[in-house]
Amino acid sequence: MVANMSLQYRQMTMFAPTNEAFQRYNGEMDDNLVLYHISNLATTLSNLDNTISSELDGNPPLWVTRRRDTMHDDVYVNNAKVYITRSYQAVNGNGKLQVLHVIDQVLQPLQPHGPISTSTPVYNPNAYQFLEHSDVFNIGQHRLRSFRQKVNQLQKKEVFNADGRHTFFIPVDEGFKPTARSDFIDEKVIDGHVIPHHVLFTKATPDGQEFESMAFSDNVKVIISFSISVNGQEEITYVKSNTVAGDAKHSRGVVLADIVRANIPVKNGVVHLIQRPLMVVDTSVIDFLKAMKEKEDGPLCKFYEVILDLGEHNQFLNELTLAKDITLFAPSNEAWNENSVQNIIRNHQRLREILNLHLVRERLPLDAIIHNNMNQIYQAPTAAPRKYLYFNVLNSNSNQTLTVEGGGVNATVTQPNIAATNGFVHIIDRVLGVPYTTVFEKLKTDPMLNITYNLGKRQMFNHQLSDMEHRYTYFVPRDHAWLKFQIRHPSAYKALFREDYGYYTKQILERHVIRAGRAYTVSDLKLLANETHPIILPTTRDPLKLRVKESDKNYYVEWNGHWIHVFRPDVECTNGIIHVIDEPFVLESDIRATGSADKNRIANTYFLLLLSYAFVRILRN
Repeated sequence: MVANMSLQYRQMTMFAPTNEAFQRYNGEMDDNLVLYHISNLATTLSNLDNTISSELDGNPPLWVTRRRDTMHDDVYVNNAKVYITRSYQAVNGNGKLQVLHVIDQVLQPLQPHGPISTSTPVYNPNAYQFLEHSDVFNIGQHRLRSFRQKVNQLQKKEVFNADGRHTFFIPVDEGFKPTARSDFIDEKVIDGHVIPHHVLFTKATPDGQEFESMAFSDNVKVIISFSISVNGQEEITYVKSNTVAGDAKHSRGVVLADIVRANIPVKNGVVHLIQRPLMVVDTSVIDFLKAMKEKEDGPLCKFYEVILDLGEHNQFLNELTLAKDITLFAPSNEAWNENSVQNIIRNHQRLREILNLHLVRERLPLDAIIHNNMNQIYQAPTAAPRKYLYFNVLNSNSNQTLTVEGGGVNATVTQPNIAATNGFVHIIDRVLGVPYTTVFEKLKTDPMLNITYNLGKRQMFNHQLSDMEHRYTYFVPRDHAWLKFQIRHPSAYKALFREDYGYYTKQILERHVIRAGRAYTVSDLKLLANETHPIILPTTRDPLKLRVKESDKNYYVEWNGHWIHVFRPDVECTNGIIHVIDEPFVLESDIRATGSADKNRIANTYFLLLLSYAFVRILRN
């Protein structure tokens, strides 16, 4: 009736879901739903901003969000996207302007699930009224008694009663198991469940964008963001609290919570029901993985399945369970879908080695890794013997991205700092130790090997390194090694990059590459050669004569009478192995050749100048 009256006599705005939106909708279809899609003001697309009062009893607001893009603004009403090319306006028979906006979802009002009691304020409740009377509303099987009791007990009612535009995260009762978890909820934790001055619906909020919570003071600082995980065709949205500054009662790190019911509109913002409290760090690393598995769609459920494939009491599982200080670099579900990774899973001995490569026996939060990486490439020993992880920090505008390399695989940390009682979990996008690049591709993409890669462009030396018919063992000087060489021999270093010296550059690089029917790890070379008996291996240029020793858990190769540190041994590739070394294999004769080439170039230039001068004199005479 009200809708028909509005159409005939009044100005209005109607938000019209598409047919596909109604096909996805499984809620009640009644007059209240229609009224929630109507406002008694005619609001054009350019004027859609902040809030619009709906025609539903109590006039609950519709929240408008504009996501600014480089090309245009995306406009959302609650969690529904407005099709900005499908907004229409017209004048009715009474001369009243009416506007229609097409949206991609049905707007769902907060409704009671039974008969309405006149004594209960169910119309247009704010967040506290919703919390206090949650049993009245249609929120499925979820109950909010535990959190409600803590809010009342700690006298934090005003936080949820506050006027304005806010986002509230309320943990359901299932999230308070074990019951001891309730003891961790204090005033700061309550504040850490509220984002003030922002109404954040999940679809309308960019993934990963961070917002300060109400728990953001000198002592404790908590930021909140949404995180999307893809499981097959399904997108799962989580909320994460990141305690960037903590105290004795509030541990630093990330707590990840599944949103069990999202986007509940209230008078002073939006409520999201979550599966566990934020900020509360009361689970170990192994308990966190178990929780991911129990949900079946958790971001690390496949990782935990792989661990269990080794048996219920395998050594890796035992260490995760018993260790006091660990950091786990955990591959996401998507990382296990690679064919090469699937083959490894079937080989339990190899799988044990791979899993150990993901475990560091100390606590390594993100800021500690970044700090350790400031002056030199930071390497962390793993649970795999003589295997290290290497880190690189990429800076883009104000954002920092951490990459980690292990066993020749470079992975990006997609979710750092998940806090546990015995350490940290960092989610990464690849399985370490399972190579997926050729020697050429690894050389091209590794940030530590840029100079060798650029030298290899001379006379197309690098091209052979993509060949899958042979196996390569490449001793690659890292950038730091070449820069030390530049300081000692600036003229020779400069000559290496000149086009007219390409032949000599290629000769030097050929000395570093063994091409054979197999690739050699450093331990292979150590078995074949030791400190007293060298091994001679064929290269394209000259035979490579090496001795190998191990000292203080580091490998060294002796070449031409000089011991050189192997900075990163055994970087595995699909067609070989790279050993990153701290000095290039450069002979004194190479340096003299480059120096003489430089002198010859200067002499030739001087001779041409003299010849030109003489020619000018002849013409003048």
